Amino acid sequence: MNTQSASRTARQTSDEVLNTAEKAVDSTRGYANEALDKAENKVRELRGSVDPVVDMLASKAQRLARQSLDIASEAKHRAQQSLSNAAGATTRYVSEQPLRSVLIAAAVGAGIALLVSSARHRKQNRY
Repeated sequence: MNTQSASRTARQTSDEVLNTAEKAVDSTRGYANEALDKAENKVRELRGSVDPVVDMLASKAQRLARQSLDIASEAKHRAQQSLSNAAGATTRYVSEQPLRSVLIAAAVGAGIALLVSSARHRKQNRY
């Protein structure tokens, strides 16, 4: 009978340990689920507050891009207008002063030829 009594006691003890372990696992699972729920709620809360900020920044970036394109387009238009005015003034000058225009062009051409020749001469002296 001692063996049966010891066997029963061992069985009861193992059942109690098993029940305690199951309660501990259930309790741990409950705490883990609760922590995950809190984390999920926090992520949703943060996402809700971040999305409007991202939308606002994207909107500002689009506005700045549009403004930049408008400014660039306006600068291009002004440059084209300025170039057109300069071309018109040059054309008028050449038609009003053809001899002077030819002399100026010849002087500019001679100056450029002199610079190119001088640069070649310097390059040859280096080597």
